[in-house]
Amino acid sequence: MIRVRLSAQADPLAWRQAARALVMARIAPDAVDWQMGAGRDLFGGDDPLPAPPPGAIPPRVPRVFPGLLATAICHADPARFALLYRLLWRLQTESGLLEIAPDPDVQALHRMVKAVRRDSHKMHAFVRFREMPGDDSRRRFVAWFEPDHHIIAHATPFFARRFADMDWLILTPKGSARFHEGQLHTDEIAAKKPDLEDATEQLWRTYFSSIFNPARLKVKAMQSEMPRKYWKNLPEAELIPGLIAQAQSRVTQMQQQQAKAPPAFHAAIQSRRPAARPAPADPWSALRHDAAACTRCGLHAQATQTVLGEGPQDAALMIVGEQPGDHEDLAGRPFIGPAGQILDRALGQAGLDRSRIYLTNAVKHFKFVPQGKRRIHQRPNAGEVSHCRWWLQREIEQVQPRLIVAMGATALLGLMGQAGKMTDLRGRLIPGAPPVLPTWHPAYLLRLPDRAAAEAETANFTRDLELAAAVLAKAA
Repeated sequence: MIRVRLSAQADPLAWRQAARALVMARIAPDAVDWQMGAGRDLFGGDDPLPAPPPGAIPPRVPRVFPGLLATAICHADPARFALLYRLLWRLQTESGLLEIAPDPDVQALHRMVKAVRRDSHKMHAFVRFREMPGDDSRRRFVAWFEPDHHIIAHATPFFARRFADMDWLILTPKGSARFHEGQLHTDEIAAKKPDLEDATEQLWRTYFSSIFNPARLKVKAMQSEMPRKYWKNLPEAELIPGLIAQAQSRVTQMQQQQAKAPPAFHAAIQSRRPAARPAPADPWSALRHDAAACTRCGLHAQATQTVLGEGPQDAALMIVGEQPGDHEDLAGRPFIGPAGQILDRALGQAGLDRSRIYLTNAVKHFKFVPQGKRRIHQRPNAGEVSHCRWWLQREIEQVQPRLIVAMGATALLGLMGQAGKMTDLRGRLIPGAPPVLPTWHPAYLLRLPDRAAAEAETANFTRDLELAAAVLAKAA
């Protein structure tokens, strides 16, 4: 039995150096006794690491293993070192081991990783700094936290990034972290809880009690995210039992309280807004009038305007895309940008007249992220598509097309209520009233980096439109 002693509880580098030497020397996991601490014990010293034989091959591991190792080694279970070495040993002959979820060693590894990550998350959430007096230009703070695992070195770089403009000290029973003049230092020397007090804590308690909403109280959910073991170190936690006890009576008071008049400036703001115009009697005009004021989802807040479809009100063919782009958002018309140009060329080659087609999108507002002066397209999520589906259905009811071409997965989601894999569905007619023909979105063709692939898929896109023309001709 080879005894290997590590001086630090959560030092992945020291463990890796020892494990590397052991694997190269072909020392089996059951022949290694992993110990913690420094110095000798009553039964003698530690064994020197064996030298690798000539031609020994260094151990190889999947790319994900070092990250899992660095996290799992912070776990408090003393058996973690043996588990990690056993996994390393097995990975030399079982390269896909980490992908076998039912394997007991793999399950134990992921349980440790999950526990350490949760402990780190709780540390990030529940550390409370108290300011300490000092004469320096940089403010100084001290905090006390009681982690379950050895996460000091693992979790405290988060605070170094977030609070780089001040000096601070985090003390725990499993070690300390000190950030001074931009340098982070950690150790594993157990600290004692200091007697901390901060003059601003009463202000924080007042704020916490004022934002507490008794009508939304869910005790089990709160305790799941903020377990009771953390309460003793949180200044606001002493208020929680009283707030919970008074919640029902406060809800009753809120229900009985009469509505307050809005602030004086509210009336002034409302007076500057244009008066709402009555909805037109014509169904199409009424639809556009209502869509222009749509606030069903958050996309309206940044978009320039609602972009409804355009085309004949009795068009036999309706083409549905994803959402307006930058050009469409500014002009208020669908498919006038680069993607629209590709669509126009393909329609011409397929023998279809754009002026006889109703063109629209599954989502009516432009979703984007700003980058400098540019607005970069961002794909709408399922919730946004679901909110806009109401408008799309109104358009279909008004136009009553004989065929709908769905360009892209988002259009298909808006039409069918469920997504599909475009590589399987493209060019295949989906029966319905009306039937739907999925195809590529022209913007997808623009993004293809390989020129040959772009030309091939553009040809497929054109053939799909030719199929749409043939279906309409047959149904005429």
